[in-house]
Amino acid sequence: MKRASLNFLSALLKKGPLVLDGAMGTMLQKLGLRPGGCPDELCLRQPDLIKKVHALYKEAGSDVVTTNTFGANRKKLAEYGLQNRLREINGAAVNIARAAAGGKVFVAGGLGPTGSFVEPVGDMSFDEALGIFAEQAGALADAGADLIIIETMMDIKEVKAAVIGAKSTGLPVAVTMTFDETMRTVLGTPPESFAVMAASLGADLIGANCSLGIEGIYRAVSAMSKVTSTPLIAQPNAGIPALRGTETVFPDSPDEMAAFVPKLAQAGVRVLGGCCGTTPDHIKKMGRVFRKAKFKKGTDAPAFTTLSSRTAFVSFGGGLPAIIIGERINPTGRKLLAAEIKEGKTAGIRNEARIQTEAGAHTLDVNVGVPGIDEAGAMRRAVFAVNENTSLPIVIDSSNPLAMEAGLQCADGKPLINSISGEEKKLREILPLAGKYGGALLALTLDDKGIPPTAEGRLKVAEKIVKRAAKEGIGKQDIVIDCLAMTVSADAKSALETLRAIRLIKDRLGVATALGVSNISFGLPVREVINANFLTMAIAAGLDAAIINPGNKAMMDAYHAALVLTAKDTRAERYIKRFKPVVIGETAGDARPKEAAGPVKAAGIRERLKKAIIEGDEDNITSLVEAALTEGLDPITISSEGLIPGLEEVGRLFACNKYFLPQVMLSADTMKKAFERLKKELKGAKSASAGKVLLATVEGDIHDIGKNIVATLLENHGFEVIDLGKNVSADKIVNAALKHKVDVVGLSALMTTTVMEMDTVIKRLRDAGINAVTIVGGAVVTREFADNIGATAYGGDAVSAVDKIKRLIRRKA
Repeated sequence: MKRASLNFLSALLKKGPLVLDGAMGTMLQKLGLRPGGCPDELCLRQPDLIKKVHALYKEAGSDVVTTNTFGANRKKLAEYGLQNRLREINGAAVNIARAAAGGKVFVAGGLGPTGSFVEPVGDMSFDEALGIFAEQAGALADAGADLIIIETMMDIKEVKAAVIGAKSTGLPVAVTMTFDETMRTVLGTPPESFAVMAASLGADLIGANCSLGIEGIYRAVSAMSKVTSTPLIAQPNAGIPALRGTETVFPDSPDEMAAFVPKLAQAGVRVLGGCCGTTPDHIKKMGRVFRKAKFKKGTDAPAFTTLSSRTAFVSFGGGLPAIIIGERINPTGRKLLAAEIKEGKTAGIRNEARIQTEAGAHTLDVNVGVPGIDEAGAMRRAVFAVNENTSLPIVIDSSNPLAMEAGLQCADGKPLINSISGEEKKLREILPLAGKYGGALLALTLDDKGIPPTAEGRLKVAEKIVKRAAKEGIGKQDIVIDCLAMTVSADAKSALETLRAIRLIKDRLGVATALGVSNISFGLPVREVINANFLTMAIAAGLDAAIINPGNKAMMDAYHAALVLTAKDTRAERYIKRFKPVVIGETAGDARPKEAAGPVKAAGIRERLKKAIIEGDEDNITSLVEAALTEGLDPITISSEGLIPGLEEVGRLFACNKYFLPQVMLSADTMKKAFERLKKELKGAKSASAGKVLLATVEGDIHDIGKNIVATLLENHGFEVIDLGKNVSADKIVNAALKHKVDVVGLSALMTTTVMEMDTVIKRLRDAGINAVTIVGGAVVTREFADNIGATAYGGDAVSAVDKIKRLIRRKA
């Protein structure tokens, strides 16, 4: 296993660019395979067919062939009752590829997504996901795979589980996500956020595949190259599929794709293959150009530190402007927040996350250290709550290793770990967690002897931490040194020594620095005056991250002024934006953001209900519904004037890319809780339905994530949903449509091999005289395809599909 690992990485470094294979499914179709059944089981039923595809790619010049195991994990195999044959199928797949390779090309063990989202977006736990991927990767490694390649991922949390599981084999790991034309995954992740996290987890290759043609993949990997030095992998489709007659066609020819290859090489791609629609001819021509291309010179690790969430990322250090770490999610000295954490509630945490985000924080510290609680459980709830209420990356703040690990598992993206120090116990406990789960380290300059009084002493501790971190594979770009602000009331020179430590550590080690700024003024009156001035001095000394309350006006004013004075705010744009609302007649020196005049009127119950749906406030929605009932509102009024307007606003926020699917699903879950309470008031009476919708994933296709999301949203908009599930025959769909007298039939398909079944179903519906509206969707479905098969509408994303169904039913009525 170790020998194979070294061989592949050596080839990548010394031989230069490597060529991967192209689409397996496309070739199986060309060789006459009919859709249906488990594609991975072909390794047992038709091994010669799989071997022939591998051989064709080898002959075309592939340096790596990928096993036919994209869905050979226990969750996907269970759809066919094959979960107990997992090792047999994966082992056979490796043996077939090895036989075809003849010892001349590498064999990559292929992993695909499970088909479920990791909680809280879905219901699969992180541990379950990790176990699924580790099991399959282990089977592939034991059979003799040279590397593991994780492809077509949509959920960044599932990526984390997959990479950790794959790395447990000791083999090199490549991982790709799939992006749409907006450069986002279906859950809203941009290429940079993915790249930052995947590199932190120790993936050997990162990149993009599927969904897009070669130009779209180029845009994705180009974005990744700006935040990581990890080698890139690209596997574009042969264009966007189109329907010609009854055949799904990928339009990009081998020559057209080959012509674009030099741009990929310049973007940092070191391994090039193909996805849907690509054939040995594509790989042959692309490979020839790729091997002769001029490549972007290898780059060192970024000089800056980058943290990421599911939907955003932030970089600091390396000469970039300092950032603000919001410190308010911390129960120390806050009785109400501490009591809430102890009770297992998260309303205060959610509120603080939103307030600090709006106040201008760049990342949020999360601390739940209340004595006598299950801190790991509390950290898990808190991280979920923060992830759901802000796009900002988080800082996991705990001295409890179990709580720290829980936070690292739950975090969307790459967090900052708060904290480590030069203490041996801390180094032993925290460094392995950082190495396993990824994340940057906030390192305190203290050791087992305490806090060194001098800058030189703190530098020595910092040097020790940097060296120990390097042994865990953690580079300087992922270390943020806290030089420790000591109170000036106890030592008048402490502030100067801290500032000297910042300069010294940045000069000698070249790492980012951080400070809990307000410690400097402990024991003094009017503390914010000292804090604000010290913050300005620290930024001038080179501070990269200030841990402060972003809601403190004096501190934020000082922060923005310091950026201007240290030439980190080009043309004073941030400063001007902050102080733009100036009353006529004021001098520039008196300019201040204006407070709203007069008392703020308390929001009525309708607005509070709407706000709860928009913010996904699951904790309080039931009590708000009860309050509305107490005020005399009937269930229909509560729904139509409070809940539905909230859901409509969520749709608007989604449409303008301010919300992404996780926020939409959280709001949907909150809506569901509200309806559950309202149903008790109806006392068995049936509420008016907005219409009946039948949903199904067509025969031969076992993918249903998108369909399930649409079903949830439709129910929350008052529709009666008949969900037939996945792999549903045309006969079953037609019979159910007749039985339930549905208004709409919604069909889903993810694979090019099954998409034409939609055409069959729609024809059968017409033949049966069913006058229902038809709407189709799925990863490979396009508006043109929908028009060609005679569907009433193209679904697009889940939120758009619901809006279209509402309009179509109104029009039908």
